[in-house]
Amino acid sequence: MSKRFHRACVTGGAGFIGSHLVEHLLRLGMDVTVIDDLSTGRASRIPPGARFVEGSILDLAKSGEAMHGAEIIFHLAARVAIRSSFSFVVEDAQTNLVGTAAVLQAAAAARTVRRVISTSSMAVYADSLTKRAVAEDHPTLPLSPYGVSKLAAEQLTHLYCAQAGIESAVLRLFNTFGPGQTLSPYVGVVTIFVNQLTRGEQPTIFGDGLQMRDFVHVLDVVQGFSRAMSGRASGETFNIGSGQATTLNWLYRSVTEVMQIKQPPLHAPFAAGELLCSFADISKAIRELGYQPRYGLAESLPAVIEEICTAAAASV
Repeated sequence: MSKRFHRACVTGGAGFIGSHLVEHLLRLGMDVTVIDDLSTGRASRIPPGARFVEGSILDLAKSGEAMHGAEIIFHLAARVAIRSSFSFVVEDAQTNLVGTAAVLQAAAAARTVRRVISTSSMAVYADSLTKRAVAEDHPTLPLSPYGVSKLAAEQLTHLYCAQAGIESAVLRLFNTFGPGQTLSPYVGVVTIFVNQLTRGEQPTIFGDGLQMRDFVHVLDVVQGFSRAMSGRASGETFNIGSGQATTLNWLYRSVTEVMQIKQPPLHAPFAAGELLCSFADISKAIRELGYQPRYGLAESLPAVIEEICTAAAASV
């Protein structure tokens, strides 16, 4: 059990990352409550032992119910998509910014919450034109409404928590992959590639495929949350990634080799809002949190692909 915290609330705890985090917290011996509206999450994902409050974070009564007695809040609930945020700019801002405001208000009203860890994204950064890893002081010039909403939510988290006397930490997550990721047309490129190849389709790479990304395993992301829970620093923001740059062309080639499928990708024009080069400088998280990625992309792909294929077959 965490020495500092015994009772946690996880917003978005029925989602991909959230359910893995809830499982970890339960293993630590903590009491965990999940609040999720199940718009993208699934109740079946919530590990046994967690209390579940079904509802939106925008519903202050539901949020208050979920946070009753909580000492730490892990805020993961969000609309997570870059390209679609141009079409759903109001919904994106409503969930990611106004939703964060509601979570913070409910946390302060609970009077027991001592720390809030809020989830942000690599989408807050400007492109790395020098093709170097981006540290937390890299310019924050989002290219998408999604990135704008996450950056504003970061600032609101630190500002509101400081005023309310609550510790805060923000984790900027890079491209998370791993078992249990729900298929979506906008996020989770490994899951998208595998599902399309399984169906005999020809996957599309937007642009030339030379854009660089940082693929971090979901269990390393969970480690980042756990380290941030144990840490004492407040008002700080941390990159959580692998620290390694991977091109989409390399990723696609590796996926097809593991699946033993010879299928060239289609190439479409670059999508609006997409960064050409973004991979994490994780030295601050290593230095201040003791964070250390353990799951490399190349070594993890076979098991992750097998799990995705099994899930896809079961859904047919």
